[in-house]
This record gives sequence, C-alpha cells and structure tokens, in this order.
Amino acid sequence: MTDTLERIAAALERMSPPPPPAPDLHAAEAFVWHTQPDRLEPVARVARVDLGLLVAVERARDTLLANTRAFAAGLPANNALLWGARGMGKSSLVKAVHGAVRAEGHDLKLVELAREDLPSVGRLLNHLRAATGTRFILFCDDLSFSHDDQHYKSLKAVLDGGIEGRPENVILYATSNRRHLMPRDMIENERSSAINPAEAVEEKVSLSDRFGLWLGFHPCGQDEYLAMIRGYCDAYGLAVSDDVLRAEAVEWQATRGARSGRVAWQFFCDLAARRGVRI
Repeated sequence: MTDTLERIAAALERMSPPPPPAPDLHAAEAFVWHTQPDRLEPVARVARVDLGLLVAVERARDTLLANTRAFAAGLPANNALLWGARGMGKSSLVKAVHGAVRAEGHDLKLVELAREDLPSVGRLLNHLRAATGTRFILFCDDLSFSHDDQHYKSLKAVLDGGIEGRPENVILYATSNRRHLMPRDMIENERSSAINPAEAVEEKVSLSDRFGLWLGFHPCGQDEYLAMIRGYCDAYGLAVSDDVLRAEAVEWQATRGARSGRVAWQFFCDLAARRGVRI
C-alpha cells in the first residue's frame, strides 16, 4: 500500500508544472507583469519622451519629480493618481520622470501592471518585496472601474490596507481620465438605488482617497498646443517657419475637433513625414 501511494505521489509530482524561477530584476530598467504563468517580462526599451518636451503640465511635472526623487532616495513618498483630460501626457509624464530619476543614478525600476491583472497584485508584490536594495514604481495605466467591477478591492490593500501593507520599496502611480476612477453615473446610481447610499458611494470613492497625490491634467489652449509642436520640431531638427507651423497645426486640430499633447504629437509625426525627417 505504501509503495502504491509513493508511486502515485511521484506521478503527480511529475505531472505538476515546476515552480517558476525567480525573476531577474537586474535584466532591465522596466518590466511588464503577466499572469498565466506569472512572470515579469523585461522591456528592452521604454517608449518615453524627454521630460523637457512635456508642455502645459509643469506643476504636475515638478510635483511628481520631487515625489519620485524622494522615494528613490529612501525618503517618505506618496502614491500618485494622475487624472484628467485625455492625451495630455499623464502616462508620458510617469515614464519621463522615471527616466529622469534613473539618469540621476538611482536604481529605480518601472513595473507596468494591467487593470485586468489587479487580482494578482499580491503575488507581484511578493516578488518586489524580496528584491532588497531595489526600488520600484508600480505603474497602472488608464485605470478605471465599471459598475460590477470588483478589481478595485485588490488595489485598496496595495495602497493603504492589509496586514503586510505596501512594501517599503514599492510606490504606485496610476493614470485615469476619472478623478474617482469610476463613472459619475455609476456614483449617482449608487446614491439613488443603494439601501445606504452614503456608505455605498464611500466604499467606491475611498479608493482614490488612498492616493496621497492627486495631479490634475486639463485641456490645453492653442498657445500651449503650438508650443508643444515647436518643442518637437526643435528637438528633432525639423526647420519650419512659425507662420507655416501655426497655419497647418491649427487646421490639423480643427479636423480633429480637439487640442491635446497627443494631437500635437500626431501632427508633428505627419509634418515630419511630409518633410522627410526621421524621428
């Protein structure tokens, strides 16, 4: 009987997948977290723009840069929520600040976590907590939640709760178009239909309250829009007169029906292609 049980145990052991190897966190400056199986995929090259090219976000830039420098130096720092108008550089700012602080000599890693992988965040934090001597920005881009989405509960423990709490060497930066990470109609629906409306709303909006920094991004004016494009032209050596740049850029934004940093970059890409300039 004992021999039979031992053979069954050995067979099950052979059938079960081997434990995943510990991630090599020195393989790159940035990683993307994947599940099934759990792994940290190194990013060979982070797609970022220079910090100096981000126009119309100076206050958010300076605040986030100071917070990140403090964290990289082992000083107290806050989790940050970058919220507001689409296309105004929220994600670009996080990546640019990470690059700027690394250029100052700090061993700071960027780890991107997708919203749908939030339930696995505890397993990710276990990997990062074990990497003593290295500090990590956990980056969740375009974070928002729908009416029946329970993923936000996984994020609450990372920000401010749980027995273990957030690892000392990890900070969370998230971007969202919504200040409270949830649609206004969803919050209003809770107020009108819940048995205890105040408690139902508080449970959901308390997530954004757990970010120590709220950095707002607002639509840019035409002068700022043109300044963004001029900055790209100067940085990439594209010579174009102010009059031509203004006329073509204004026409471009009129066809798009909006002005933003993303629209400015899209116009610059079109302009560079027409002028035969590689970027």
